[in-house]
Amino acid sequence: MEFKTVSNVKRVIAIAGAAILMSAPAWAQSNATPPAPAAAQQKESAAPAKATLPAADQVLNHYIEATGGRDAWKKITSRVSKGTVDVPAMNLSGTIELHEKAPNEMIATVTIAGNDFVQAYDGKVAWSNDPQNGLREMSDGELDETRRDSDFYRPLEIKNLYPKIAVTGLEKIGEHDTYVLEARNSEGAEAEKMYFDTQSGLLVRDISQRHMGDDVSSVQVDLSDYRIVDGIKLPFSMHQLAGGNEFTITMSDVQQNVDLEDREFAKPAAQ
Repeated sequence: MEFKTVSNVKRVIAIAGAAILMSAPAWAQSNATPPAPAAAQQKESAAPAKATLPAADQVLNHYIEATGGRDAWKKITSRVSKGTVDVPAMNLSGTIELHEKAPNEMIATVTIAGNDFVQAYDGKVAWSNDPQNGLREMSDGELDETRRDSDFYRPLEIKNLYPKIAVTGLEKIGEHDTYVLEARNSEGAEAEKMYFDTQSGLLVRDISQRHMGDDVSSVQVDLSDYRIVDGIKLPFSMHQLAGGNEFTITMSDVQQNVDLEDREFAKPAAQ
């Protein structure tokens, strides 16, 4: 799944997406008619009038300050987040719990229709466990994405995680005027697009290519309801649109500087 600031939002989103697809039979059996896409979804509109674009460093520094500043981030070393995932079109709902620990450990669990879907990274090994695929290690694109997504201080490290970064334009996202920042992790790679509010500096949308096993899909995540927790701002609402699927993750409880043991992120022994 994909909960960051985007700290690990995209990883949470990816897990939730897998859980939803695997739970689809429950929706089919309900004979429910999928509603049209949520009216509340933020829509793109014509870009604002041309203006001089800032450098990528300016946009990223504004983002760091908007979310609390480097010093405030470095005071936080772990996080436990809990919330819900809702898929109106499938009449499905579930829970989500995410544990993160600096510098780069995370484990996320989505529970839908009585089934657990888990993805984790212990700093070296990325792994998942779900009813359809069982316990497995990730590799290639999945591993690379999980490694980047698991960086606890990702808002501070974006320009180090992506060798090629540039501000490419202005775009209207809902009520937000945004700077569009394109980031590439390697030559020829598909650009990840991040949309930062020109006034608040906060990230309001992220569009990226995500690997799920051998499949690759474009995932759009809209972030909102930022709240201050222990001096830093985190998004409590994340809306995903990918492959015709829509769902919303709403965090209800976030605790930071929690004592987390390294062993909880480790891949379990095969049964």
